[in-house]
Amino acid sequence: MIKFENVSVRFGSGITALNTVSFEIDTNDFVFLVGPSGAGKTTILKLILKQLEAAQGTILVDDLNITSNRFHDIETLRRRIGVIFQDFKILPDKNIFENIALSLKIQHISNAEIRNNVEEVLHLVGLPNKTLLFPSQLSAGELQRIAIARAIIGNRDIILADEPTGNLDPKTSWEIMKIFKKLEKKKTIVFATHNTDIVNSMRRRVFVMKDGHLVKDSKKGGYDI
Repeated sequence: MIKFENVSVRFGSGITALNTVSFEIDTNDFVFLVGPSGAGKTTILKLILKQLEAAQGTILVDDLNITSNRFHDIETLRRRIGVIFQDFKILPDKNIFENIALSLKIQHISNAEIRNNVEEVLHLVGLPNKTLLFPSQLSAGELQRIAIARAIIGNRDIILADEPTGNLDPKTSWEIMKIFKKLEKKKTIVFATHNTDIVNSMRRRVFVMKDGHLVKDSKKGGYDI
């Protein structure tokens, strides 16, 4: 569960990036965040990750009040959350296995468990035989599949996707969306996008952002801004 209660974000330049935004996303819900550039979509994702601080309001992530002055365990919060970026953010000097396994190695999980986890997520994204390849050997679509595998490994409950199809052609974008359809019954997914066709075709819950305001919340919405 993710809950925003009257959340605002202001920058030192006097810009209000988010203005008294409130919503609740249930566990295993799928929400598209849409709106023009600068509307507040990425700000919401960064707040959930605690990469930004709210000027006012309350943010709950499951049982954690991450806006409380007493909350300091950012590491625990981020272990629950997988992030998928438009530009993949795959480490070029590490092979695919090393890229996906990195977050588990930091947690000192056994090599056998890491190997099993990597094999499982690579199978889910349709790339079971790519472990020893390097990023330069893969297509953009394959790199985004690897980014998804990295985001979901470790049984993370929440997936934040920031324009994950933005650098992909339409056919590859739909192949990526098939993976998200597999995940949506098991994960809470917040998916920021400008892709009109995907939003209109999937008919999931849609938050429409404009000038830092949440102006529409549609249960089975389309790309309506």
